[in-house]
Amino acid sequence: MERTYVTKKEEVQRDWYIVDATGQTLGRLASQVARVLSGKHKPDYSPSVDTGDFVIVVNSDKVHVTGRKLDQKFYYRHSGYPGGIRSISLRDQLKKHPTRVIEHAVKGMLPRNRLGRRMLSKLKVYEGPEHPHAAQQPKPLDRIA
Repeated sequence: MERTYVTKKEEVQRDWYIVDATGQTLGRLASQVARVLSGKHKPDYSPSVDTGDFVIVVNSDKVHVTGRKLDQKFYYRHSGYPGGIRSISLRDQLKKHPTRVIEHAVKGMLPRNRLGRRMLSKLKVYEGPEHPHAAQQPKPLDRIA
């Protein structure tokens, strides 16, 4: 009888990928990044083990959205106090904190548990074209997902 192979976390080989968000559609970029973070692009993927790779996203301020989302999409947060809800439009969020837009989109595509939080910690998003991860020799993410 053949046994099913289950990947162990000690056996996972992690690669580094870099993505340029210039002109890319936000949702399509986020789904591609989430797929690599969770490891679904690998043959040894296991849903209970974090088999994903590191992803660096540069030029997050140049991401593209379709339709009228810039003015109609809002991000909400609550302070915990009565009347403490705050909202910010996508246009303003891209001006103030463009990295949060991509982080928020990718976070929504990952599992909502400890495993998903561990996957999200492998995402590195930067506003401009520079990043401090040159020593890891990241490979360009060319639609492998």
